[in-house]
Amino acid sequence: MSEPNAWLLMTVGDNRQHGGNSGYDDQVDVYYTWDSTVPNHANIKEGDRIALWDKERLLGLSVVEEIATETKEKLLYKCPSCAMASIKACKEKSPLYKCYKCGAEFDVPRSQTVSVTEYRSRHDAAWTALDNLLPGGDLRTLCESPRSQLSMRPLRWDDFRTAVAAKGADRAVERVDHRRADFFFPRGHRLEIVRVRRGQRQFREHLLASQGESCAFTCEVPARALEAGHLYSYAQLGVHHEHGGLLLRRDVHRLFDDGWLAVDPTTLRVDVADPLEGYPQYARLHDQRLRADLHDSQVEWLGHHWAEHRAS
Repeated sequence: MSEPNAWLLMTVGDNRQHGGNSGYDDQVDVYYTWDSTVPNHANIKEGDRIALWDKERLLGLSVVEEIATETKEKLLYKCPSCAMASIKACKEKSPLYKCYKCGAEFDVPRSQTVSVTEYRSRHDAAWTALDNLLPGGDLRTLCESPRSQLSMRPLRWDDFRTAVAAKGADRAVERVDHRRADFFFPRGHRLEIVRVRRGQRQFREHLLASQGESCAFTCEVPARALEAGHLYSYAQLGVHHEHGGLLLRRDVHRLFDDGWLAVDPTTLRVDVADPLEGYPQYARLHDQRLRADLHDSQVEWLGHHWAEHRAS
């Protein structure tokens, strides 16, 4: 069997029951963290395709751009009866923990400090959020082992692509496949240069200074609710063009990236794709003029986006 090159990665934040460790530091749209105590810890590679979920729903997908490793000391918690780390935190009853290996219940687990290799992968350059596009039950069936309980599970990418395309987000998967191809020459040699989003903060500050605290598609909103949306594929070009972006609400940003929202470059009016017609907050944007005053370069980039998503 060939090595897997697509993974379903679990990130649960505070919504976790496993009590064998204190969790991991993840930022879902930027990086993912795990260590050498996790099954499959050494199998994920740069260039692998990933889908992140929170046990309930799909969050988004991307490509692993780089993986950094570091040796650290980690505190593990184990069952005082059988010394296994397979313990579950009980949120609403006492005792506080239960071991699902031997069945023991207890309030204070046994602790142990061990040396581990910590891994942190970056994936922000090609990240596309797809919140709630697929439920957790569907994601489980798309794994190589649907009954697996592992946090890092091999994913059947072709089947996953089909499921995402059926929901109208096929372009998101196409971008990931295109980005993965950047990692390899035809003969399989690894590219030496990996692009990441350097300068993203400065790019956003430039847009705030020039466009103010307003989403180009919707209305005025607090700055913290606005993202710097590129009008082109940053993952492909790897640079921030001065007039290559708009300030967008996070949800609008994702829908624009997927082509569900587009702008006719001849009229500068919004076109709303069919899958959004059932959502009034987006449907009412159709045929509305963009709120932002645009530079010629921005209109040109919007024209390229329109040609990609509305040419047919």
